[in-house]
Amino acid sequence: METSMSSQLATADQIRTTKSIKRLRHHVMQAKEGGQKDPNLPPSMASMATFIVKSPSTPHPILNTFKPQLPSRLRLVSPLRLPSAATAGAVKGRNPTPRRPGVSCSLIEPDGGRLVDLVAPEGPDREALRREAAGCPQIKLSRIDLEWVHVLSEGWASPLGGFMREAEFLQTLHFNCLRLGDGSVVNMSVPIVLAIDDAQKRAIGDLRRVALVDAQDKPVAILSDIEIYKHNKEERIARTWGTTAPGLPYVEEAITKAGNWLIGGDLEVIERIKYNDGLDQYRLSPVELREEFSRRNADAVFAFQLRNPVHNGHALLMTDTRRRLLEMGYKNPVLLLHPLGGFTKADDVPLYWRMKQHEKVLEDGVLNPETTVVAIFPSPMHYAGPTEVQWHAKSRINAGANFYIVGRDPAGMSHPIEKRDLYDADHGKKVLSMAPGLERLNILPFKVAAYDTKQKKMAFFDPSRPQDFLFISGTKMRTLAKNRENPPDGFMCPGGWKVLVEYYDSKETQEGNKFREAVPA
Repeated sequence: METSMSSQLATADQIRTTKSIKRLRHHVMQAKEGGQKDPNLPPSMASMATFIVKSPSTPHPILNTFKPQLPSRLRLVSPLRLPSAATAGAVKGRNPTPRRPGVSCSLIEPDGGRLVDLVAPEGPDREALRREAAGCPQIKLSRIDLEWVHVLSEGWASPLGGFMREAEFLQTLHFNCLRLGDGSVVNMSVPIVLAIDDAQKRAIGDLRRVALVDAQDKPVAILSDIEIYKHNKEERIARTWGTTAPGLPYVEEAITKAGNWLIGGDLEVIERIKYNDGLDQYRLSPVELREEFSRRNADAVFAFQLRNPVHNGHALLMTDTRRRLLEMGYKNPVLLLHPLGGFTKADDVPLYWRMKQHEKVLEDGVLNPETTVVAIFPSPMHYAGPTEVQWHAKSRINAGANFYIVGRDPAGMSHPIEKRDLYDADHGKKVLSMAPGLERLNILPFKVAAYDTKQKKMAFFDPSRPQDFLFISGTKMRTLAKNRENPPDGFMCPGGWKVLVEYYDSKETQEGNKFREAVPA
């Protein structure tokens, strides 16, 4: 009875929806032809029809779902200033930084049409920039600040050319996107900002250029044409995380104790950021990734972000995605396995051990090395759910990916003070399908994978026999590894599981359980 009633309701809803769509289409055609409006059309539908007529629309190449365009009022906001050839990596009085050669045009174009490269070239310009930095007022960067310098310098946030000025900051907070000078829109959901305190603000005064230095006072970059504005922490936290509850990892690490001012400007980075932790060979820039995809003759790139060890359920998802792309007609889809390499919370497995585990996954043949590129994404982790997952997706466009795999509760976490998840598990994939500026990216939602006790392997969940499936949570996996117990056969490749056990063994021997991630050298 309940199933029958549900079916009837669903059918009725579909009929009503179909009628509404037909009515809306009719009104759109009338508006386009200058005809009279339907006097019985609800105001909300009339507004939508007018909005569709006035707004450009780009059909999604695969999903072909309607994605609302931004209202024209956003054009009143100051447009993003793109770094020109004369300012990106150049200093007044010196020659502009030469651009690196372009990459294959067969890959998806980066946001803004070209990748930003803010690293000064080797030679006289770099040395001049280094000398100038020594004479400028200095701002000492935190570990997370340095990670953002890394992100900006390589073009992950293209077309952003430096730490955000106020107009860019407000657009990001309130619209999750930036309006460019030509009226187009790119997605930008997380503020990339640099905080300073009152003393630093006074020391800078009316100067237009400041040097950014690391923890050892080594010059890292120069910030020019600067703008200083108020750092409203409560507004930033509320709009990024949807809560101001205490205990948010990124907030406690990077915002709570930060200065009350933000400083934005054009960034000129002296040399490429290095960590010297044995993993720099994995830190491929968007330019390098695009070159690698072109070298492999990829006609599709699908990205998978993770901050956990890879189990066979993840692998099933990735191999199944490639199968689906081949069925769609692509000849050589390539996987970008892209673990996050910046700040993560204390109970996450550190980057070094995750990369070691990923290597074993490839060595054991769980993923095909010929069709998989493993690289490190340098961004810090916010754990900001649907807001942050847009940043994760946008940055992969700049790396050349035109497909993005999204799962349950992406970039989410448990509520810091209540016993529940902070975000709805389905909102991330729903937001990505509607987010402004991501229309060119094809979103591939996760299928649910679990351990099939009958087949003794990870498989896609079959709702017709739920009793045969075992869901092994991250907490359960960590407990098994800590206790040196083996998971069910087929859950994770043996080499990968051994690495995980080694990590927890090493953690127990660390005094105070303090195993720190590498910081830029």
